[in-house]
Amino acid sequence: MIRSVVIVGGGTAGWMTATYLKTAFGDRVDVTLVESANVSRIGVGEATFSTVRHFFDYLGLDEREWLPKCAGSYKLGIRFENWRKPGEHFYHPFERLRGADGFSLAEWWLELGDRSEPFDRSCFITTALCDAERSPRMLDGSLFVSNLDGPLGKSTLDDQRAQFPYAYHFDADAVARFLGEFGRARGVKHVVDEVVDVGLDSRGWISEIRTKEHGAITGGLYVDCTGFRGLLINKALGEKFQSFEDLLPNNRAVALRVPREDATDMQPYTTATAMTAGWSWTIPLFRRNGNGYVYSDQFITPEEAERELREKVAPGRDDLEANHIRMRIGRNDNSWVNNCVAIGLSSAFVEPLESTGIFFIQHAIEQLVKHFPDGGFDQRMISAYNNRINKAVDGVKEFLVLHYRSADREDTPYWKETKTRPIPEALREKLALAESHLLDEETIYPHYHGFESYSWNTMNLGLGRIPLTARPALRHLDPTNARAEFAKLKAEADEMVATLPSCYEYLASIND
Repeated sequence: MIRSVVIVGGGTAGWMTATYLKTAFGDRVDVTLVESANVSRIGVGEATFSTVRHFFDYLGLDEREWLPKCAGSYKLGIRFENWRKPGEHFYHPFERLRGADGFSLAEWWLELGDRSEPFDRSCFITTALCDAERSPRMLDGSLFVSNLDGPLGKSTLDDQRAQFPYAYHFDADAVARFLGEFGRARGVKHVVDEVVDVGLDSRGWISEIRTKEHGAITGGLYVDCTGFRGLLINKALGEKFQSFEDLLPNNRAVALRVPREDATDMQPYTTATAMTAGWSWTIPLFRRNGNGYVYSDQFITPEEAERELREKVAPGRDDLEANHIRMRIGRNDNSWVNNCVAIGLSSAFVEPLESTGIFFIQHAIEQLVKHFPDGGFDQRMISAYNNRINKAVDGVKEFLVLHYRSADREDTPYWKETKTRPIPEALREKLALAESHLLDEETIYPHYHGFESYSWNTMNLGLGRIPLTARPALRHLDPTNARAEFAKLKAEADEMVATLPSCYEYLASIND
């Protein structure tokens, strides 16, 4: 049996892995985390999926306990600005579409909707909450959709049945520190030291890691959380990394931490704004914003990108330090090789446009627990793990390529190329279908990747790829129920805007 796990690398990936394994297995498995004090962290993974609540509930953590310690705030969705043309925006919310008489409101919007009112405003409540900067919780802590509230216990992504209405923004470094304290208090052994070598046995398996001050450290299973370096999986074991830059060329980012002039002006969503050679993010934390520019260095230099970002989000604030990041876009052929599992950036990264970085970490950790090995390391279990990880990453890759291909924008060399760049053949077929009718669960990417059909349709409709008509069947149906559902949705949205506190107001009440 595997009695000990050695995690190399800290940060969000390392400490999420350590605390989850310790919670899952308790004292039956020793967990040691080794991290260097001299390796800088990326530190900008500040937005998440709504499914991250499964992770915190698994650890037994209430958001009122950890969120204030991590400068946390709420994320009801992503606002996409200028992806069609300057001045236009739409939301991709955490909200499934309602239906009437067997068809979604998106289908009825195509059939009945007033095209002067955008799809997202007609079909989602969340859009109104975002515009009004509302909290998803009342001041007494109750959720605006009470039937979705309550602890989840030790549940996983596989147990997700309903769409929870929000995710989180947080300071990634603060989350790592919080989880470090949580993990050490529960028995995770923490070694701060430099890894100077990785020992391999005659089979090519990891036998030990050698550190500068603590010597050799051994375990039954090794987890690589060393980020883009891939110290164990790539450098020691030689696993091949498959680049996606031919499809997703954004390979660099520059980030700024920007104080808000008005701390109370807190938007409960991530903003993704189309830029000259990529897109920029705005992530409102409790007392500051995280801002960044994700771009391709084929079209703009790091210096030009930093200047464009500063002019947009922090004019005159040359005192704010810029963090330049070179991203490795793609995935390993296999994230589990021999007795080593790569989790986080050492496994895969498909740019941060839909906040998938922490989702990939959570998914990988959950799958590791489900496929946790004995001393024999059954290759069938390892292959099953790699298959699930690869399919999730490849599904996100396809979904992100859709963002660029469907975007109705061609005003710079960067955006012109998005229409001529190669795309996966399966996606080409889906986009052809989307010209005729909306996609459904049978026609989106077929394997688990975190995004449902409503997300695919929301992006296509928001970006400008709109079918000319709804499905012909709707012309034979009585629209009375659909009209009533649209009216009900609008009335509920108006009521929630009138009764919910602002995002800042609620978060201030739990930060006292």
